[in-house]
Amino acid sequence: MLQVDDLTKTYMLGDRSVVGGIRGVNFEVGAGELYTLLGPSGCGKTTTLRSVAGLEEPSVGRIVIDGRPVFDSVSGAFIPANQRNIGMVFQSYAVWPHMTVFENVAFPLRMSRTRRYDGREISTRVARTLEVMGLGPFSERSAAQLSGGQQQRLALARALVAEPRLLLLDEPLSNLDALLRDQMRSELRRLQKEVGVTAVYVTHDQSEALALSDRLAVMRDARIVQIGTPRQIYYAPTNEFVATFIGRSNLWRGTVMQDVAPQQRAVVEMPIGAVECHFPAGARATQPVAVLIRPEHVVLASGNPAAATALPANHFRGRVTSVVFLGETMEYLVQISDRAQIIVRRPAGDDIGADDVTVSFPVHHALGLAGTADT
Repeated sequence: MLQVDDLTKTYMLGDRSVVGGIRGVNFEVGAGELYTLLGPSGCGKTTTLRSVAGLEEPSVGRIVIDGRPVFDSVSGAFIPANQRNIGMVFQSYAVWPHMTVFENVAFPLRMSRTRRYDGREISTRVARTLEVMGLGPFSERSAAQLSGGQQQRLALARALVAEPRLLLLDEPLSNLDALLRDQMRSELRRLQKEVGVTAVYVTHDQSEALALSDRLAVMRDARIVQIGTPRQIYYAPTNEFVATFIGRSNLWRGTVMQDVAPQQRAVVEMPIGAVECHFPAGARATQPVAVLIRPEHVVLASGNPAAATALPANHFRGRVTSVVFLGETMEYLVQISDRAQIIVRRPAGDDIGADDVTVSFPVHHALGLAGTADT
């Protein structure tokens, strides 16, 4: 449904220095997929979305929507936004408070420049869309009288009423409070699948991206650094940035002592001692590496064997220095050497009840990442 090839957009200051934008962005979105662009502020995700929408003209690259090139720097093609058959939902919703709910949704049909809709078709389309969005009973109500969640659904209804081939969403839930945002995640996911529209979603919220996406692209410094399903991104990050940006993590640095082929295990020498881990991409002997362990993969046991007692691989003595109650889970911070700590998460009702502990983690959950924090 959407193909983006080698997309570059640069912005130039008065002194002709180049800032911001995106560099060499490539991705494809399949029909019916919800695809998320995720990254910190300033990484280029909104610039990418605005380029797809036709609100920005890229410097270089190619964009194809439903088999139709809408931008091509080689041929000079640039199709205006109102001719790309897309719907957009913005962070601010941008509903018109002086109009009724019905008139808000009907507005794109009345103003369409690509085809004319008669009054009967407008009424039918609007009524059907409002029903799907659960807004049917509010059709004659002023948009200003709706709650935040209802306004979000109204903005979505207005974007979908013309049955666009592609729906673009720019942080549409960020203005909602935490509880309503969680509820609207599920609602948005359900509506997108029910309608069957292909969607590209922009957010900086990792939890939102993991909950909503079929696939996601993590962006950093104007580039995409990893693409995958939520599980692939969370459990198999390919670099330190993704490992630390997505979810809570324990990340230690050390040196691998032997050449490691992809998908093989090896021992990494670290300040806490030797750690055996799994290397998806392999590594070279004496190369600096990072080892990632998610807090939920660490096993915490009460009691601390005598110092003279040898422990198996990936088992360490430690002392609990803090415990934080997070509702569904308890988070423990365990000091395991003068220079290293480890975060452990356990179910909230499973209190360890001890200060001296042993922590351990399976080799297949210890992920070795070659390179540095910038790669």
